[in-house]
Amino acid sequence: MVVAIIGLAAGAVVLTLPDPKPAVATEAERFAARLVRAREEAILTNRSVAVEATAQGYAFSTFDGLQWTPLAEGPFRAEDWSEGATVSPSEPAVRVVFDPSGVADPATLTLAREGRSRTVSVDGAGEVRVDG
Repeated sequence: MVVAIIGLAAGAVVLTLPDPKPAVATEAERFAARLVRAREEAILTNRSVAVEATAQGYAFSTFDGLQWTPLAEGPFRAEDWSEGATVSPSEPAVRVVFDPSGVADPATLTLAREGRSRTVSVDGAGEVRVDG
């Protein structure tokens, strides 16, 4: 009887643990939110902010008028995609640059894993959208 109760308790604990790999939709939403934050940073600091996404992950940088400098604090630290995630296009890297007015060159990136995908797009006005 004791073993059965311990087994049931252990099963309940295992079922409530979160998946160590976030769903592709969650990862796309997180990336989109960080793109929005990069746009806001460009507007608030009056300097261009770039986001470069590769097959491994994405990173942020800012332009001070002379050179690009990596950003690494708060929401701008570099991130790796979760295990098993694929990005297209993966080559060349997708680079989105928000100018001080928030405008960006249009770009699209698709995240996929385990047969599911989400597309994150930035339009010319700098608006970020997640589809899929």
